Amino acid sequence: MDACTLGDLLDVVGDTSVHLHTAPAGLGVPVTEVLLYDAHAPLPRLPGALLLAVGVRAAAAGPLVRAAAEAGMSGVVVRGPDGPVAEAEAYGVALLSLPEGTAWHQAHLLLASAIGARPVASAGGHGDLFALADAIAAATGGATAVEDPRQRILAYSTVHGQPVDDDRRQGILGLQVPVGVKNSEQYRTLFAADGPVRLPALRDDALPRLAVAVRAGGETLGSVWVVDDGTLATDAEDTLVQGASTAALLLLRARAAQELARHQNSDLLRRVLDGTADVAAAGRLGMEGPVRVAAFVPEAAGLPDAEQTGLRLLDVVRLRCEARYGRHACVLVGGVVYALLPAPGARHRRLAEDIVARAGQSLRVPVRAGLGEVVAGLGEVAGSRADADLVLRVLGPSLPVATIDEVRPRVTLLRLAEVLGERRELSAGSWRRVVAYDAAHGTDYARTLVCWLDSGSDVAGAAKLLAVHPNTCRYRLKQVRQHIGIDLDDPDERLVLWLQLRVLVGLPS
Repeated sequence: MDACTLGDLLDVVGDTSVHLHTAPAGLGVPVTEVLLYDAHAPLPRLPGALLLAVGVRAAAAGPLVRAAAEAGMSGVVVRGPDGPVAEAEAYGVALLSLPEGTAWHQAHLLLASAIGARPVASAGGHGDLFALADAIAAATGGATAVEDPRQRILAYSTVHGQPVDDDRRQGILGLQVPVGVKNSEQYRTLFAADGPVRLPALRDDALPRLAVAVRAGGETLGSVWVVDDGTLATDAEDTLVQGASTAALLLLRARAAQELARHQNSDLLRRVLDGTADVAAAGRLGMEGPVRVAAFVPEAAGLPDAEQTGLRLLDVVRLRCEARYGRHACVLVGGVVYALLPAPGARHRRLAEDIVARAGQSLRVPVRAGLGEVVAGLGEVAGSRADADLVLRVLGPSLPVATIDEVRPRVTLLRLAEVLGERRELSAGSWRRVVAYDAAHGTDYARTLVCWLDSGSDVAGAAKLLAVHPNTCRYRLKQVRQHIGIDLDDPDERLVLWLQLRVLVGLPS
């Protein structure tokens, strides 16, 4: 594999994640690894390394840039925009920056994954695991399978002539180990052991197994199984231990590649949502045709764990979307989880209700969901996202889920309130005199006018809404005409007055 260059790295992670300030040696400089800076340990000499300036303010990173240059490193990554550009150019070291608030461990995972990322063979990105399974099978003399902790078969050997049984055949056909009580007992035995375990056949027509757990840093990543027909090599256990070690490295690399792909999709989806992604790039999300944006928000604002709650909500939304559509396009932005839902949209509301119910139970906080309008394609997603955001603003405990069409009147009044409030000439008018008169005299003329106008200028209807006698309502309207000087016979006056009282004062009927 060709060495990763600084330019390759930036192409992979995107300019919204890592910003390049200067690259005196050019974008072709090799980047070999990512190193977290430790102020309590000497800086090692690592040519081509990218140094993350942990614990160092961006503006004070000049000495660290010099030290990195002396250690032969390719660049320094600071957090924040005010990095020492002049020093970086003077010492010939690239200077990059992360957005404020980015966690250093997340940056390390992202950059390390990007440096180590490369295309792998087929079979869902586990091509190297298939090669490993064949190598173990050839060395031990038994058909081999590599599994994840959920007993899903990730890879299997294809060495000709090795004995197999029906369990192996069925497992490979469905890429899942057959479920059974005895099977579960064997897995408990395997994962409790420190090394290879010999397991008896589950049935008379089956074969025994030699198996070992695959672990890394105390975490169980999966297992490797070898069919044992009694003719395995004498060093089969040692071979299996070595194979498990290699499998751990491959599984960790696959996980890093998946995290990188997820990050890239998230970054792309953010740009699609705000309308800055080009159509060709947006197509990488794998969605064609009409789509709709659904927005989910937990009622956890201001809580100490609000960020963690948002991440957990993202997991719930992603899981339910994958279960429904077989793929997902979900991202957390500003505390709101956005999901792209492919058309047709008849079932979108039901899915949103399901997510809200499940997430509310899981997170133990209320969750609300707003669905934007269905749009023709990814190029119009920003409009559907704006709709969904507006819907969220008008939802409440009595209405936790809604589409834009269901709350169009409320959304329209909300937007009108914003427009009227921003323009002096639109916020002026007789409504101010009514509100001022009520404040000075203790009257209730503003609410009386709203109820009367809501009732289509019907006194009896307004009196019912106000819970007063119709004569009381007539008297109040007469006083409005005489003391405030409003011409209630003018239809334009009535329309503007009602609109301003409803959206600017917020008076309900």
